[in-house]
Amino acid sequence: MQQPNAHRISQPIRQIIYGLLLNAPSHPEDISQNTLPSQLLAFNEVERINTNIKTSTVYAKQLLKDHCDLSKLTELPLARRQMLLLEALKVKQVVLESIPTFLKLPIAVTCYWLQSTEVKAKLHHLQALLLGMLREPLHAIVNSPGNEDPRRGGAKMLYEELRQVKAPMRPGPRVDLDTAHVFCQWQSCLQMGLYLNQLLSTPLPEPNLTWLYSGSLVHGLCQQLLASGSVESILGICPEAKQLYEHLFNATKSYAPAELFLPKTKSKSKKRRQKKKVASLGTTADAKHCYDRSNRFGLLMLESLEEHVENSELE
Repeated sequence: MQQPNAHRISQPIRQIIYGLLLNAPSHPEDISQNTLPSQLLAFNEVERINTNIKTSTVYAKQLLKDHCDLSKLTELPLARRQMLLLEALKVKQVVLESIPTFLKLPIAVTCYWLQSTEVKAKLHHLQALLLGMLREPLHAIVNSPGNEDPRRGGAKMLYEELRQVKAPMRPGPRVDLDTAHVFCQWQSCLQMGLYLNQLLSTPLPEPNLTWLYSGSLVHGLCQQLLASGSVESILGICPEAKQLYEHLFNATKSYAPAELFLPKTKSKSKKRRQKKKVASLGTTADAKHCYDRSNRFGLLMLESLEEHVENSELE
């Protein structure tokens, strides 16, 4: 509940949807006497702020410069409607040229998601999302007719590995709430991207959502990538999947913030804690010897409150 509303990230897409529905000018101050009444251009959106509910005013944004009538929207050429969609998602069409048709919209949405300052995405979040998108093409290879397909062996092994990651474990690991919030933001972008694509009469094919995203899979992949795994080690058994992944990653990489690719560094506090542990004898018994809970004055023997917390964690 401390996190901001996950749907805030997709508000610019909704504003464009409102503008298409109302054929609205870009800003309230641009309204002239020949346009719709200003009160029709404003929308009330209800969002959560911590544990409170707030209603905020959102204005429609103009996407069509020629003020095309909504009823004639379907008459626009396909290339024009594609351009409008990608303009709203802030993605250049050239980036999607190497992407399979059924993944163009999800990758465009992912590029939009990465550009938002609201998102605190890490590299393993992006990697997990892209790895999850490989399930459908892997399934197609595995179930392709004919046993002579040389790709089938590696694809089947990788598909089975992803299936095992997706399978729920009992008892399962605790869900990382920051990771869950990041994926909620991506899903909100995808939802609004689908709505906008539908409003423009699907200039990009709609993906099969059942295959596109699985929460248990992407969370499991995040844990696997953080633990010891790498994308190379996961995809090494299937060159075709590795090549497709590289196309997906290269398309999104140009829209990701630079800090996403910075090497991981240990925080100062973590280094300090490790230094203290090395300086000590490093056993739980030694930690208990340093601070005896039965001695009410034992806390005075500790150098700092941080050391007290560390000893408590060790016990």
